[in-house]
Amino acid sequence: MVKRVLMVAYHFPPLGGSSGIQRTLRFSQYLPDHDWEPIVLTAHPRAYLRTDESQLTDIAGRVRIYRAFALDTARHLALMNRYPRLLALPDRWVSWWLGAVPKGLSLIKRYKPDIIWSTYPIATAHLIALTLHRLTGVPWIADFRDPMVQPDYPPNPLTYRSYQWIEHKVIKNCSAAVFTTPGTLQDYQARFPHIPASRFRLIENGYDESSFASLATAVKTVRDAKQIVLLHSGIIYPSERDPTNLFEALSRLQRQGVIGSDNLNLILRASHHEKYLRSLIDRYGIGTIVSLAPPIPYREALQEMLGVDGLLLLQSANCNNQIPAKLYEYLRAQRPILALTDPAGDTAAKLESMEGGIVARLDSTDAIMDALKRFIMYLGENRAPIASLDKVLSNSRESTAFTLARLLDTIIASNRNN
Repeated sequence: MVKRVLMVAYHFPPLGGSSGIQRTLRFSQYLPDHDWEPIVLTAHPRAYLRTDESQLTDIAGRVRIYRAFALDTARHLALMNRYPRLLALPDRWVSWWLGAVPKGLSLIKRYKPDIIWSTYPIATAHLIALTLHRLTGVPWIADFRDPMVQPDYPPNPLTYRSYQWIEHKVIKNCSAAVFTTPGTLQDYQARFPHIPASRFRLIENGYDESSFASLATAVKTVRDAKQIVLLHSGIIYPSERDPTNLFEALSRLQRQGVIGSDNLNLILRASHHEKYLRSLIDRYGIGTIVSLAPPIPYREALQEMLGVDGLLLLQSANCNNQIPAKLYEYLRAQRPILALTDPAGDTAAKLESMEGGIVARLDSTDAIMDALKRFIMYLGENRAPIASLDKVLSNSRESTAFTLARLLDTIIASNRNN
């Protein structure tokens, strides 16, 4: 018997410039293999700052897609680049709630889904699912790709209180809260001790094997040994992935003659904060080593990962309970990884378990200098660590979709028994 799940997700094609679309996209693609029919309730593309139609073809034909009215307050409701804070609580896409709730009620009446699934970020997605759950009684799984509330996040007091209210309502009312890292799961269990521990579940992020399979034959097997190409693919947040210490380390190594434009090219692809990064690059005089590159379609980005000498990951200590989604794609690319992150965090633990990279603290210039020298030396000697493919395959989206399907089965079985 086919079962149905209503999936509430802001991040979905044709949204461009965000790896966040991959979790919902791939779940919806592979859940039908486990007798679950996805019905995706997402936002109208006008709400997206940037669109990219290249992944529309990845939407499985078995998936029904519905796009509800939504605006971006900062772009559509602002006057002279200013707008009332109340029009952006809990976030700039709160208008999506106005369109998605009636649309969701219509979909529930029409398709009678067995369960609702929503994913954060964006906070409004959980608000929509909470409303639909309370109005219909359909059981609900809340997916957290990141923690909602942390001691210093969100920084705005009004936003913090709205997030805190939604978070408490979500944990209280959902049948299961799913997290992508062990650290975040443990943090929520500690913060909500009155909630049964069984409500908190772990389903990690992953990568899509079919996307890589179509690229494998095009990978370059021979590179110019004179210059190492190191790539960071994706957004560089000034607070969570601040490269200041990295740039200082590069500047020092350049002055020492260890590196230069003849032997190192660091590409920062689709960083989204080019103005800030350019100011840092100019300050440290590393413009001949570091280059800023524009966004490219998803498959081209994967192809680029496959063709470089090494992959760079940035993650500050205030994100110790998070693992960047792109790490799984990095691991599947089978290229050496230099991870500048706290050795005590989940990202470092994942890399250690996979035996797939070199780790150094992002906030230590000296540690980065040492790690860079070792990384370059290992690359030159062809002994840089690369995770074994057998280990990497356990992180495929097909595998995580199977885990989600089993959780969906468990929730509806429990609901029927009660």
